[in-house]
Amino acid sequence: MSYFKLLPLSAAIMLFASCENTAVKNDTEMKEKTEITKALDKADMDLSVKAGENFFEFANGGWIKANPVPSDKTQYGSFTVLYDNNQKKLKSLVDELQNAEKLDNPDAQKIAAIFKTGMDTAAINKAGFAPIEKDLAEVDALQSKEDMMNLVAKMHQSYKSPFFSIMASQDDKNSKMVILHMYQGGLGMPDRDYYTKDDELSKKLRVDYKNLIKTEFTLVGNDAETAGKLSDEVMQVETTLAKNSLTRLELRDPFTTYNKTTVEELQKMSPAINWNNYFNNIGLTDLKDLNIGTVNFIKELSKLIENTDLSVLKTYLKWKVINGASSFLSSDFENANFDFYGKSLSGQKEMRPRWKRVLGTTNGALGEAVGKLYVEKYFPQEAKDRMVKLVENLRTAFEGRIKNLDWMSDVTKEKAIAKLKGITVKVGYPDKWKDYTDLKINDTQSYYENTQQAMRFAFNFNINKVGKEHDKLEWGMTPQTVNAYYSPNGNEIVFPAAILQAPFFDMNADDAVNYGAIGVVIGHEMTHGFDDQGRNYDIDGNLNNWWTEEDATKFDAKTKIIINQFNKYVELDSLHVNGELTLGENIADLGGLNIAWDAYQMTEESKSNQKIDDYSPAQRFYLSYATIWRQTILDEELIRRLKEDVHSPGDARVNVPLFNIDRVYDLFNVKEGDKLYRAKKDRAYIW
Repeated sequence: MSYFKLLPLSAAIMLFASCENTAVKNDTEMKEKTEITKALDKADMDLSVKAGENFFEFANGGWIKANPVPSDKTQYGSFTVLYDNNQKKLKSLVDELQNAEKLDNPDAQKIAAIFKTGMDTAAINKAGFAPIEKDLAEVDALQSKEDMMNLVAKMHQSYKSPFFSIMASQDDKNSKMVILHMYQGGLGMPDRDYYTKDDELSKKLRVDYKNLIKTEFTLVGNDAETAGKLSDEVMQVETTLAKNSLTRLELRDPFTTYNKTTVEELQKMSPAINWNNYFNNIGLTDLKDLNIGTVNFIKELSKLIENTDLSVLKTYLKWKVINGASSFLSSDFENANFDFYGKSLSGQKEMRPRWKRVLGTTNGALGEAVGKLYVEKYFPQEAKDRMVKLVENLRTAFEGRIKNLDWMSDVTKEKAIAKLKGITVKVGYPDKWKDYTDLKINDTQSYYENTQQAMRFAFNFNINKVGKEHDKLEWGMTPQTVNAYYSPNGNEIVFPAAILQAPFFDMNADDAVNYGAIGVVIGHEMTHGFDDQGRNYDIDGNLNNWWTEEDATKFDAKTKIIINQFNKYVELDSLHVNGELTLGENIADLGGLNIAWDAYQMTEESKSNQKIDDYSPAQRFYLSYATIWRQTILDEELIRRLKEDVHSPGDARVNVPLFNIDRVYDLFNVKEGDKLYRAKKDRAYIW
C-alpha cells in the first residue's frame, strides 16, 4: 500500500466487488450462481502455533515452509506471486510484438525496439563501455565549476542526478498548480545512514561500495591503484552529501519539506551555483519560484562545490555516469553492480533472468503504451465497474465510523466527512493515455542510447508541467503495476488494473475473504488521507491545518500508542520496527481493517455463521488479511527495509494491528498470557 507524495513509496493492494453506496448487501447476489471456492487453504496455515502467540505464523506457517526465497529474489510473498504472473503476461505481449511481421503502431514499434536491443547481449558485451565514452569525455573536458554545473544540468536530464534532485509536482499549498521541487540527492547508496552509522554492517557495506566503485573505474580503463584513489574521492563527496541530508523520518514531515522561495533567494542561500544558468539549461527559462524541500542541504551543497577541488568533483561526476549506466552496459558492469546492490545490500543470490530485467526497462520507458496493450488483453470492464462500487461501499462505512468517533469534535468531523466524500477514485487505467510521439527509440540505436532517450523524454515530460495547472487525469502509476496509492495533493486513491486479480481478489471466493483482502486495502488507502501526515491536507489537497487544536492533540496521543507498539516489535535479533518512520502505514492498516469490517457487516453473508474448513466468516475475514502479508524474506533485505521502508515488515503488519481489535480476542481464543495479548487499556483506537 502506498502513500503517494512526489514519488510512489512502495507497494499496495486492492480489488473489486459489490454494488451501490448503501446496498453493500448485494455483494453476494453479484456472484450470481458462481460456485463459492475455499480461497483460503488450511495447508497454508500452521495449526501448531496459537493465534495469540504468532498470528502471522498461525495463518501462514505452512505456506512459509513451502516457499523459501527463490535465488533471484530477496523476498517472496503474495505480491511477488502476482508480480511474477504479471511479468509472464507482459512478456507474452512483447513476444507478440517481436514476432509480428509488421507493426503499424509507432508505440508498439518502440516497445519492440527497446526490448530487442536490451536482449542483444552479444552487441552489448562487444561494445563494453563504448556507449559512455562520450559522456566520460565530457567530464574530462571540464575547465571550471561553472562548466561543471552546465554538465550537471545535462546529466539531470537523463536522471543521473548528481548532487541533488529535482522534479515537477503539485504545490503543497496551491495544489491546482505544478511547481519545481528541489531535494537532497546524489548518493550511490540508498540512504544517508549507510554513510554515517558506525555499526559493523554499515562499515562493511561502505567497504563493499568502495570496491564497487573501484571495480567499475577499472572497467573503464583505470589501473587498480588509480581506481582505488578515485573511489576515495567519490566517497569523500558522497559522505559530505550524506551528512548534510535529512533522515527519512524528517523527510516525512510535509511542513519541514515545504519551503517555497524565489530563484533570487535560492541564489543567496547557495551562491556557488549559478542557478539561472542551471534552470535555463534544463529548459526552465523563466522560472520565478520553486520549493526547496531540504534547505540546509542546498546551502551546504554550495559550500561543498566551492571548497572541493574540481578534479575531485569531476571524479564524482564520472562515477555518476558509470553507475547510472552499468545496468545497460556489458555483463562485467552488470555483474559488479549486482554484487553490491543485489548481494551485499539485500542478500540476493542470483540476478533476475535477462528478459525480466529488460522488461523492467521497457516498462519504465513506455509504461502507458505497454499498459494500453495490457488492459486491452487482460482487464475486463466488469472488474473496473465492481471495483468502483466496492470503493463506494468502503466510503460509506468510513463515513459511519467518523460520525461515531468519541474523540473528535463535530466541527472536525464535518470537514473530515467532506474530505472523504471529495476523494477521487481511479480504477484500472487512465482516461487519457500518454503521448509517446516525441520519444525517439529504434532498433538501430544501442540499448544504452535507447534508455537515455527514454530518460530524457521522461524528464522533459515532467519538467514541462512547471507553472501549469495540474492535470487531474494523469496517473502516477501504470495500469500493469501491482500496486495502489493515495495522493494527498490530489486527494485521490488509485488502483491500477494489475492488482485487480488473484491472489488479492477472487470472484468465486466468499465475501469474508474478499473484504479481508481488497476491502482492507481500499480502507487502507482511504485512511491515508487521515493518517499522521495525510490529515494535514484538506479536501482540495492543500497543506492546511483544518483540525481543531484539541482534536489534533487527541489524535497525536492515540498515534503515540501505535508508535510504541511497533517500536517494541522485534524483527531480527535486536532490530526493531521504527514506529515513527512507519506510522502512516500502520495507521492506515488499522483503519483499513476497521473500515472493511464495517462494510462487510452490511453483506448478507456476514449474518451467517456458516463455516468453511472449520472457520467462520468472521475468522476468515482476519485470516484473509493475514495471508496478503505472508512472505519469506532474507535477513539482509529485512535489515535494509527496516532502515529505508516506511512500511512495516509483513509479520508486524499482521501481529500488531490485529490485537488492537477487541473481537479478534474472542474469535481466536486469545487469552492473557499469550505473547500478542494486549490489555484493553493499551489498545489503539483511532479510525
